[in-house]
Amino acid sequence: MTLEGARVLVTGGTGSLGHHVVRRLLSGELGRPERIVVLSRDEAKQHQMRLDYLRRRAATDEVIYRNFRDLLSFRIGDVRDYATLAGVVRDVDVIFHAAALKQVPTCEYFPHEAVHTNVQGTINLVRAIRDTGAPVRTVIGISTDKACKPINVMGMTKALMERVLVEANLESPRTRFAAVRYGNVIASRGSVVPLFLDQIAAGGPITITLKEMTRFLLTLDRAVDTVFAALAAAGAGEIYVPKLPAARVVDIARVLMNGRDIPVVFTGIRPGEKVHEIMVSEEECHRTVARGDYFVIAPAIPELRRELEGPALTGEYSSSDVTLDDEGLRALLAPYLTPEGVPA
Repeated sequence: MTLEGARVLVTGGTGSLGHHVVRRLLSGELGRPERIVVLSRDEAKQHQMRLDYLRRRAATDEVIYRNFRDLLSFRIGDVRDYATLAGVVRDVDVIFHAAALKQVPTCEYFPHEAVHTNVQGTINLVRAIRDTGAPVRTVIGISTDKACKPINVMGMTKALMERVLVEANLESPRTRFAAVRYGNVIASRGSVVPLFLDQIAAGGPITITLKEMTRFLLTLDRAVDTVFAALAAAGAGEIYVPKLPAARVVDIARVLMNGRDIPVVFTGIRPGEKVHEIMVSEEECHRTVARGDYFVIAPAIPELRRELEGPALTGEYSSSDVTLDDEGLRALLAPYLTPEGVPA
């Protein structure tokens, strides 16, 4: 699907994933959009993105005054506010919905806040498109492996986000709503690799919750590839899941240490944390097909389900099936190490 001449909105566009989506859109790989709007509530991150876009270290207020004349523009706002979304979707063709509260422990301590952003924010987006008759052709929601068999608040709210988007196809059939679901993004804020690198640079200790813990691993580019694959080919209500390598967290730490003598401390599992990541459950596998480098979960609502080519999985898709040895991890984590093994 080309975005040549399209008007694109990225909610949560100053987050790790949203920021990278914007960067890839600006590269022109999907064509040159007419406009890209970043919606977020963080004015400091928006200002930094604006300076990065203009390749300037500092700027006066004229960069804000020129905001709406540039290809990339910024809107301060929160998906919790229906009026904000109703105003911004009126002249948008494609939406990447990345706005979320995503840190597992934070959501455990503030579950009502996670519900407001992750669930009500998505409901607001769907309502705004439906009630204003906006010309939105496609909405791609950014979900998480934690939405599959959720045991924590973040996963529960993301699971509801997925279902809200699936059902939206019935109420707004002119708009295609789909989603992507993936695991741990290397080097994203709050993820384990930057934490380990900081701990290694400080001389340790490295903190790991459990020896048994495993995680799927993907780069930011692979995450965006998944988003763009769903944009190109997802049917209404489908969820795209990338086929990813999985590793033990202790192996990740060992490879990042690269022979350095750094103490490791096991701290115990955090509130709401899973031992293994699961991206397709045993219940979902019966309506999951393979499309190239992705598993695609058909919607649970039968009215939206396309003809299946045959289930691609016979059981859940879990990081407990470790696929990366040390050599594979070294190749994947090479950008984060110098030849001497010191964090880059």
